[in-house]
Amino acid sequence: MRVVLDTNVLFSALISPHGAPDTIYRAWRAARFELVTSEVQLDEVRRASRYPKFKQVLQPHRVGTMVNNLQRAMVLKTLPAEIEVADPFDAFLLGMAPAGEADYLVTGDHRAGLHQRGHIGRTRILSPAAFCSEAL
Repeated sequence: MRVVLDTNVLFSALISPHGAPDTIYRAWRAARFELVTSEVQLDEVRRASRYPKFKQVLQPHRVGTMVNNLQRAMVLKTLPAEIEVADPFDAFLLGMAPAGEADYLVTGDHRAGLHQRGHIGRTRILSPAAFCSEAL
């Protein structure tokens, strides 16, 4: 099973060690599924972790460890450019799903319309809690 995790899920795993995002991150680290990421997402994790709102809650060494771990996942170098999405900042996520032949895209962002979309190609879009219930 291949899975794309939204950056908000990754950050949530670092912020709250007892929620669904942390359960998902630990399941990947235990090799229960294959994680699909990209150079674009790795850059986003590095950049966004320095935003003032995250500097207070994300410890730099834990972010660094996560980035190092993510580099051991399936890291896509190029992504499709023609993905239609309401929020252009989510285009790379939707590109990673078909490019990485992902079964699931897990996101906690309810405002961007990804949950309402439900899928992209064969990739199902689920919340962290729904993914835990269905796939783990």
